[in-house]
Amino acid sequence: MSRPNILIITTDQHRGDCYGFEGRKVKTPHIDQLAAEGTRFQHCITPSAMCQPARASMLTGLYPLTHGVVDNGIDLPSETGDAGFAGQLGRNGYHTAFIGKAHFSSYNTFSPTGTPECHQSSPNFADDWTGPYMGFEEAQLLVLGHELKEMASAPKGLHYERWLRRDGHGQKKLDLYGTKLPPDVGAIQTWNSAMPVAWHHSSWIGDRVIDYLGRRKEGKPFCLWASFSDPHMPFDCPEPWSRLHHPEEVDLPPFRTRELHKRPWWHKAYVEDRSVDPELDVAIYDHEQSLHRLPKRNGRARNYNDTEFQLRHTIANYYGMISLIDHNVGRILNALDEQGLAENTVVLFTSDHGDWLGDHGMMLKGPMFYEGLLRVAMILRGPGIPAGQISQEPVSNTDIAASALDWAGVSPELAPHGQSLKTLIDQPSATRDFAYGEWDLNPQNWGLDLKLRVVRTTRHKMTMEMNSGAGELYDLQEDPHETTNLFDQESKLKKEFEDMIRSRPNDQIREALVPSGLH
Repeated sequence: MSRPNILIITTDQHRGDCYGFEGRKVKTPHIDQLAAEGTRFQHCITPSAMCQPARASMLTGLYPLTHGVVDNGIDLPSETGDAGFAGQLGRNGYHTAFIGKAHFSSYNTFSPTGTPECHQSSPNFADDWTGPYMGFEEAQLLVLGHELKEMASAPKGLHYERWLRRDGHGQKKLDLYGTKLPPDVGAIQTWNSAMPVAWHHSSWIGDRVIDYLGRRKEGKPFCLWASFSDPHMPFDCPEPWSRLHHPEEVDLPPFRTRELHKRPWWHKAYVEDRSVDPELDVAIYDHEQSLHRLPKRNGRARNYNDTEFQLRHTIANYYGMISLIDHNVGRILNALDEQGLAENTVVLFTSDHGDWLGDHGMMLKGPMFYEGLLRVAMILRGPGIPAGQISQEPVSNTDIAASALDWAGVSPELAPHGQSLKTLIDQPSATRDFAYGEWDLNPQNWGLDLKLRVVRTTRHKMTMEMNSGAGELYDLQEDPHETTNLFDQESKLKKEFEDMIRSRPNDQIREALVPSGLH
């Protein structure tokens, strides 16, 4: 058999438990089928709770402190991106392509940065520009994504945004996107959008991927990354998908109490005591603020504590966004079948990170690594991959680069931190001790100077803040909702986890990269 094609499908801010196969009431029949036909990893974590660090780690196979993107707002250097798996595969006979939300570079920047993802620089790229970008020979990018209001200031944006404006009715489409269909429940960043689903970016990504599969270069294997930008907030699902899940029937978080006094100090500091410009949080999401849909709550939008009624509607909308993606995943998988590609294509499905979605009384994301935020799906299907297998080994999205190279039979040009998942699939006796993640918060963005390290084993998880030595440790088998912090009670176990943190390779960059913007 020839070298396999590699199709990586990712979502954005998609919890690891929000799938039908996980027992939740979200409708994901196509992804469920993908999981049934392949192998999934039950304990996969993100290397970072933020989009840019996580995506840079997925591309490079390196931890954030080594590739340098330690927080949102920091651009991945192009030479580092070119050294990732896409560039390596391209130099070894693969055609490489990226479609959708990349977020390797900041889009909401303080000044033009020259990258195609920068709002202010995107107009400088010609309509026929299709890459290369970060090692991918071809790129079709969705730049604005969750901030569609920026459509009003054409010519900002790139492939998706220009496609949306091409017929001269961009403003009309923008107005429909921002039109809030009833009911108006007043929930944070939640509305049923009047934009027709055919114009939605999930549909556009599905269409572009199917088009690529139909025109791929014959006789040459491909590596394609299809990156959906939902179910990231705002929760703005279009009809009919916004009506697919009834709010009264969705799954509510089993534990919605904050209990900040039982948590490490930074939990309370983040939620209640941050010394940050109160306008900063809302500025990041000013598209909703301008539409009078974002409660300021002293600027702390990320911690808005919805009522049960509001939360049910938000979750129903979140589920709808996932189901729309699932629909397009089904279209893509069907195209693989129709093109005769399925038998020789490794399909990898995952997300960059999750969302609290009401867990512990919080929404969205931040420096509390509860499972809803940290754990993501990891599904693999393809030649030689057993069907219906569920691995309990702790793995990470950092493993994607090594895995893609391994399946392609390409020797790595650099030593990644991640390890190939192929080994765990091919060798039933193979094991992993732990998965690791890290996040150094930019104090200017968050009002807190935190250096967080997280270690996840099959049973336990420990997060440590390296400046203060404080932390939290949970037995996820006995305490799946993370209600009892064992950090100060289990000294032996804590020491073992500290040793795991210290085992990280000492290859961090010595000078931090300069932030280019907020995202």
